[in-house]
Amino acid sequence: MSENNKLSGKFIEVLQHEGVVSIVSWGVEPHVVNTWNSYLVITDDERILIPAYGFRKTEKNVNVNSNVKITLGSRDVLGHKDYQGTGFLINGTAKYISSGDEYDFMKKKFSFLTRVLEITVNTAKQML
Repeated sequence: MSENNKLSGKFIEVLQHEGVVSIVSWGVEPHVVNTWNSYLVITDDERILIPAYGFRKTEKNVNVNSNVKITLGSRDVLGHKDYQGTGFLINGTAKYISSGDEYDFMKKKFSFLTRVLEITVNTAKQML
C-alpha cells in the first residue's frame, strides 16, 4: 500500500484474522502496549478506534506527544509477491475518548473498556 492516508483492502483483510497489534508511544518515556486485531474498529473516515482498559503509560505519553506507531499483521493473508503473511506499519496521532457516541458504540462492543484510544492515520505502509 502506498503512504496515502488510506487503509487498503489488504489492511482490512488482515483485521479479519487474529494477530497481535503493537502500539508504540513516546512522550514521558518510550512504551509499547499490545492488543488484538479483532479489537480494532475502523471508522468511515478511516480512524482506528481501540478499546482501552489499561494503556495508562500510553495515555501519559499521548498527553505529552500524540504521535504513535502501530504494527499489526497476519500470517494468514498473502503479502507482496504472494508470500504467505503480511503486516503493516501505521503512523498516526492519538487521543483518548471517554464519552460521546463513539465511546458508547465501543462500550457496547467491548464492555471492559474504560476509554477509547482513537488513532488518526497519517501513513499506512504494507511491510511484507
